[in-house]
Amino acid sequence: MKNQIQKVNKIQKNLTLTGMMGVGKTSIGKKLAKKLKYDFADIDEIIEKKEGQSINLIFKNKGENYFRKIEKEITLIELKKNKCIISLGGGAFLNKAIRETTKKFSVSFWLDLPIKKLINRLKKSKKRPLLNKEDKNENIKKIYFARKKIYNQANFRIKCERLTAKEVVEKILSFYEISRN
Repeated sequence: MKNQIQKVNKIQKNLTLTGMMGVGKTSIGKKLAKKLKYDFADIDEIIEKKEGQSINLIFKNKGENYFRKIEKEITLIELKKNKCIISLGGGAFLNKAIRETTKKFSVSFWLDLPIKKLINRLKKSKKRPLLNKEDKNENIKKIYFARKKIYNQANFRIKCERLTAKEVVEKILSFYEISRN
């Protein structure tokens, strides 16, 4: 994985979290925002608020293509803000425009958990439309392995398996600090 970061200008770059659904992007993002005194943007929450319905309902009523279009529009706006922690939806980083804009305006972190932990966290979830299939475990594996190569394009990969939330935050902050120098 490349850990090359573009020189950061005087304005603080955003910090963007990517990775699978259920990995903890929102909870880690909120802790980071509080610690850095940055704004926090959870893309999925912004979409739900704008659309007035859950992501599940958006998928059901308008389809995944509509959701991805809205996700792209909102994400590109949020990425261009300053001093913001951004929690991307699990599939957002797959979009080339989002990925390129993330690289331009932020330092990105892939929060990674082993499949077994993800399955355990997601097995009872009813609010994730891509998982509402017959064999949820196999579906999680399929999604993870399809996305892994793309997630690996983030500036940094944080293996979260043996870390507490506080340790994940500290690790991200140390890499973020290095990237700003």
